[in-house]
Amino acid sequence: MTPIRFGYVGCGFMAQAVHLPNFTTLPDCEVVALAEVRGELGRRVQAHYRIPKLYSDHHALLADPEIDAVGVSAAFALQGEIARDALLAGKHVFMEKPMAVSLEQADRLLQAVRQSGKRLMVGYMKRYDAGNVLAKETITRYRTSEELGPVTYIRNHGFCGDWVAGRDGTILRSDEPMPPAPVTGPAWLPAEHLSAYIGYLQQYTHNVNLMRWLLDAGDNAHVRIVDLDDDGYTGVVILEIAGVRCILESGRVSHYAWDEHTQVYFRHGWVKVWSPPLLQRNAPARVEIYRGGAEQVFQQPIPPLTWSYRQEAAHFIACLQSGADFGSSAEDTRTDVRLFEEIFRAHLTRRGLL
Repeated sequence: MTPIRFGYVGCGFMAQAVHLPNFTTLPDCEVVALAEVRGELGRRVQAHYRIPKLYSDHHALLADPEIDAVGVSAAFALQGEIARDALLAGKHVFMEKPMAVSLEQADRLLQAVRQSGKRLMVGYMKRYDAGNVLAKETITRYRTSEELGPVTYIRNHGFCGDWVAGRDGTILRSDEPMPPAPVTGPAWLPAEHLSAYIGYLQQYTHNVNLMRWLLDAGDNAHVRIVDLDDDGYTGVVILEIAGVRCILESGRVSHYAWDEHTQVYFRHGWVKVWSPPLLQRNAPARVEIYRGGAEQVFQQPIPPLTWSYRQEAAHFIACLQSGADFGSSAEDTRTDVRLFEEIFRAHLTRRGLL
């Protein structure tokens, strides 16, 4: 098939550590342009990846008629605005999570999708982790066969740790200051709680999205109970997803490893996945399957040694070429934005802060 002509907006850490190394080496993708407001940094990254064109901002890049699709890495509130500009300029978009920092921003992005006829994929790389894919296939099979009974409970624990995983390799830098970026959130959110809201959203949107995906829940998800500490980060949230009680445990720990796992309980067994550090390459989630009944069995199937971020990038390009649906679409992601507004509103109301 004809390669997708791709432009990337932003030369920061995630662009260099993850997305540019992947998109520039995919056989069906040609990275033809880069946009970066920090001129010296842009030139260094352009030379390192041998990208033909460099633009001083995303508006100039989006005016390039040779570009079919763009990727976006930017500040949390800003990247949604850049993505919207790209859609309205007639480009397909891949962007980092979170898609939006408010439901209002999410709805404006979806309106741009409908208006432009272009497509938006959000970077929920956990959906492309080979271990998680294996776990989801197993969960779906057991839900269909009912051999382990119904799903009764889901527990997601995320105290995190060293997400960089001792990553080697150099991130190119310059002495240029970071450009100013808007820091915004939902209109109802008091300004003094904005930083906590963004911190919680950007970290745990992955976890909520993963639980919804494992159950094929779509928008069938609701917040039941929120019990977070004053920091708006540490604590427990109880959700109902596809009719199942789901517990999200959040917090921080000083840990060289990565402390995150998800366990889906059936009446007669479970499927459990341990997530790897985010930047650890070719280390998919570990999977454990327990089957109860007359014969008690533990299984630890081994998924392929692939990197979720590269699988994610390849999926975006393949779907653009084939017309297949994205595995993490903008329409689906709106649910996560809605849920996090509900979580934080409940948190502040419970503490008498709203």
